[in-house]
Amino acid sequence: MAEECSGAVERGVADLVAYALDRGLIGEADVTYAANLMLDALCHEPTGAFVPREAVAAARAAAERPDLEVILANLLDDAVERGVCDPGVASRDLLDTRLMGCVTPRPSEVVRTFWKRYEDAPEAATDYFYRLALDSDYIRGYRVARDRKWVTSTRYGDLDITINLSKPEKDPKAIAAALEKQKAGGAEPYPRCQLCPENLGYAGRLDHPARETIRLIPLTLAGEPWYLQYSPYVYYNEHCIVLSEKHVPMQISRTTFQRLFEFVEKFPHYTVGSNADLPIVGGSILTHEHYQGGRYEFAMARAGAREEVSFAGFDDVSAAVVDWPMSVIRLDGADPARLVELADKILSAWRGYSDEAVGVLAETDGTPHNTITPIARRRGEDFELDLVLRNNRTTDEYPLGIFHPHQELHHIKKENIGLIEVMGLAVLPARLLGEMDRLEQTILAGEDPASVPEVASHAPWAAEILARHPEFAPESVADADPAALHAVIEEEIGQVFAQVLEHCAVFADDERGRAALARFVASVR
Repeated sequence: MAEECSGAVERGVADLVAYALDRGLIGEADVTYAANLMLDALCHEPTGAFVPREAVAAARAAAERPDLEVILANLLDDAVERGVCDPGVASRDLLDTRLMGCVTPRPSEVVRTFWKRYEDAPEAATDYFYRLALDSDYIRGYRVARDRKWVTSTRYGDLDITINLSKPEKDPKAIAAALEKQKAGGAEPYPRCQLCPENLGYAGRLDHPARETIRLIPLTLAGEPWYLQYSPYVYYNEHCIVLSEKHVPMQISRTTFQRLFEFVEKFPHYTVGSNADLPIVGGSILTHEHYQGGRYEFAMARAGAREEVSFAGFDDVSAAVVDWPMSVIRLDGADPARLVELADKILSAWRGYSDEAVGVLAETDGTPHNTITPIARRRGEDFELDLVLRNNRTTDEYPLGIFHPHQELHHIKKENIGLIEVMGLAVLPARLLGEMDRLEQTILAGEDPASVPEVASHAPWAAEILARHPEFAPESVADADPAALHAVIEEEIGQVFAQVLEHCAVFADDERGRAALARFVASVR
């Protein structure tokens, strides 16, 4: 039995090294070195009959070889059986990342290759870097592939809906608490957060992911050191993160706009934007300044102008209110410096702007509420900047935020609405997958969702759906098509997401809200 177990480890190591060779992660001269690093990580001492170069050559010559997910799973299962690894997902992830770190190119090599390819074209550099993130298992593509994705047509265009299965749902109050803890000072963990450059090569722990496979590309933005990396969760194509070298809180300022434009000048095929810098409206990480971008056309980018507006002294800048559920001012022009200047004026005006008639207060008891979510992109040779007006004020009626998904939508979406969702891509929590399957079963069985604990929170919404689709009512459901019901549920989730964005609009898309937005535009000096 021991010999069988020993052989399984050695076969797995040989398969994994062969995979790395095939993907160009290592060279022939690295084979024995990589195999020995893996054997150490697995606490396995082979017999003298194991010759890494021969075993790897045999693995490469085999008619079939398991894919990466299976290779790693087999090695982890063995490690758990031998007591080398705890059975939990977090422990397994720590070990398989260490194994992949044994075959991931050194940071200096990655940086050198990236900029060498950049000389040919920015796309060539990012293509290489993204492929590396996938091949090294930093992006666990087999997990991302399990995410549920669809498109829902709404009055604002086609919105992208995803149910994310690889990242836990976050509590808005926990996000705010983390920011307050940082401000309060005291002892900090190492690394201080998951965005700090010190994560490079970090082995991780149960409450912090391993990062032996992460790689960072150094950038200079607005004269300061920043880095480019990819998100391990890949909410959309080539989802990247641009992070400051310094562990400082998020801040929206004139310099933010400058950095965003400098980034799209370097990488014109990418969009980039920033979460806002206040709790509730600021996404999931407010403790480390960073932006998010990627090679993807978001629904908001496809949205046209609701109406053109103008700002005195900026005749060279085209400006418009975007036809979008949230309150967005779009600036277009050939000179990014002019867009930065106007954006800074708009930001300064918005920081101090109040309009009690529509519930917008710049501050209460000295606490600021107004900020902006900015997004930059290229339009051919021109530059474009979307400025999404945000306000994070709360009331007794809306304790999580007036301009936040209201309570009646929390059964679908309760988290902060950050940059990605502002642009029209819903990132819905994994819990919905099971809940929607159970809801469909309940409806098809002719049962009342309110009587089923797992889906009781969806009961009022389900009643509205059945009113619109009587073919699924209890008296008719015997002849219903399960696939048709599934399609209806997906469609209805997408429409809820459109409502989520509407709730986040500081100026509603109605006559009263449009008049209020016009008053703000007129106030910009």
